[in-house]
Amino acid sequence: MKKMFLLMLIFIAASNSAKAQDKILYKDAVRCLNVELDGSETLRITGFGRNRRDAKEQAMKNAVYVVLFEGVKDGNKGCNVRPIIENKIQREKFSGFFDSFFKDKGEYKKYVNLKDTRFGSKNKNKTKIGAAYEMTVRVLRSELKTRMKEENIIP
Repeated sequence: MKKMFLLMLIFIAASNSAKAQDKILYKDAVRCLNVELDGSETLRITGFGRNRRDAKEQAMKNAVYVVLFEGVKDGNKGCNVRPIIENKIQREKFSGFFDSFFKDKGEYKKYVNLKDTRFGSKNKNKTKIGAAYEMTVRVLRSELKTRMKEENIIP
């Protein structure tokens, strides 16, 4: 009887742990809040990292990545749902450029800012392995598109 009870307890603990990780690791949850007249998009996005600084940097990388390769599909209807680079082969063809572009403190930081973040608006969720922060990020879409044209990645 004790073995059965212990087995059930372990099963319940494992399922709760998996649910907690699913709750945190939802990096695909991107919502568009607004599109400015200058072409920038304000997104609500999640970053995951060891601490707040790592999670913040990951959220900014995720925002630029989504605008470049995936497009924003959820949120305000005025947002541009199409990605800047629609051809998936371009990501592989220019992998060296994108590897250096997305490195820590890389070029991607020129095309993203946190000016729209309000004090206390960051949702956080901490676990034993790290922290997830949901924050508001503005991506300078038009400048990013211009850069991709300059690098001859898009026509």
